[in-house]
Amino acid sequence: SCSTVPKTLHFITKPLSEEEGNFSLAYIITIHKELEMFVRLLRAIYMPQNIYCIHIDEKSPRDYKTAVQNIVNCFENIFISSKREHVVYAGFSRLQADINCMRDLVNSKVQWNYVINLCGQDYPLKTNKEIIEYIKSKWNGKNITPGIVQPLHVKHRTEVSYREFVHSGVPYVYPAKIRKAQPPHNLTIYFGSAYYVLTKDFVHFTLSDARAKALLEWSRDTYSPDEHFWVTLNRLPG
Repeated sequence: SCSTVPKTLHFITKPLSEEEGNFSLAYIITIHKELEMFVRLLRAIYMPQNIYCIHIDEKSPRDYKTAVQNIVNCFENIFISSKREHVVYAGFSRLQADINCMRDLVNSKVQWNYVINLCGQDYPLKTNKEIIEYIKSKWNGKNITPGIVQPLHVKHRTEVSYREFVHSGVPYVYPAKIRKAQPPHNLTIYFGSAYYVLTKDFVHFTLSDARAKALLEWSRDTYSPDEHFWVTLNRLPG
């Protein structure tokens, strides 16, 4: 019952400070299992001034999807991604899941400042206020997506084409014997984390810029493209 869920699960129902009330965060959470862990995570990061996009793996059991939907329905600022992917570990689908949520978030009425992506097995070590203070003190107007020029030992991830296969019902990616073309627009590929804290302006850029669109298409048959996509775009001049 939505009349009891927020109270029973001890969700915060109003901003805890003026600073937090004036600085909204967007969250992308990709999940596929362990409902209780997801609820604990959501409760820990929930603030009524923030906005949350939940991407449920299309392969997840129907009862899991239904349970998540029932929880989400109790909050105006939490929603399920309008487009869901069959997520394959290290596959393009993992990157596409984030982009699906980003498209939904930029069209939301909430005027959020930064977006943070998480998976269902994450848990915060900082409060909402501490996260905001950290962003403002060191990264105001900048993205947190660290990385380095792609090292030799991971160059195979983008030099040959990868395909998705299914073995005994388990999907995975595996290299095909096809060399990929060079990155579009003479982009230098950087390598870093799949997890980030990005400005809203940068999100708009990644969804609309011709170089970003070309890199996304080129990345479709790479290994774990979420570990090079964001950091490569962030290194572009300007």
